[in-house]
Amino acid sequence: MRLRLPTERPTEPPTGYKIAHPVLSQDGTRAGFTGVSLGGALPYGVVADAGCVYGRRHRPPARLCDCGFHCVHERVVAEELLCTAEHRAAVLLEVSVLGSYIRFERGYRYARQRVRTMTVGPCACGAPAVALADAGWGRPGRRALAAACGGCASGRTAVTLAGFARLAGDGLRVVAGAPPAGAPPVAAVTGGAPAPPSAPAGAGELGLPELAAEAALLQARLDWFQTQLALLGERGPGGTGEG
Repeated sequence: MRLRLPTERPTEPPTGYKIAHPVLSQDGTRAGFTGVSLGGALPYGVVADAGCVYGRRHRPPARLCDCGFHCVHERVVAEELLCTAEHRAAVLLEVSVLGSYIRFERGYRYARQRVRTMTVGPCACGAPAVALADAGWGRPGRRALAAACGGCASGRTAVTLAGFARLAGDGLRVVAGAPPAGAPPVAAVTGGAPAPPSAPAGAGELGLPELAAEAALLQARLDWFQTQLALLGERGPGGTGEG
């Protein structure tokens, strides 16, 4: 006799936690995520349906397959995954488990999800992140991004945390990780419709912390351009050093 798992009918979608890498489309108009394990070759958006990575014609999560989205029950368990060397640049996602799912001891495997919140850690240099910058790798048509401070984002393709939330859309909430002890809390930013063309993109939705982050990133880029101009001046119009 084949045993069947009990059927659950929750009154609201279960909550889970996972880690992923944020990605930006090549043209810079769309933002999403890519996984850190088997499904990493299939980037997804804030609201997405799972597919079988093996190409089989069944709906995830199939009982005799390991397809579907995966998450864990506890936030701390997902945070522990960020300690490993290969996952240091990943972000923490809080998701709503939608559609059919299979419950395991430590998490869910499921058919559909909505990413509610993305938590970004500090820049690799240790400073608080104000942007997500090109991580140096990616998938076809998508650049992987990593947390960056204003200085480290200079000269690289980058988008502010507010900008990523706006491009991802569907109400995604993006927050910076917990600041050092004694530092003021960092406000969250939420994705939504772009601001009117007469105003800077997202300016009508941003508060003081987000505008300060935008200004820090712009200042860092300006400093980088000024350095490059100074170097060109030293080399002279011929491209070689003067004298």
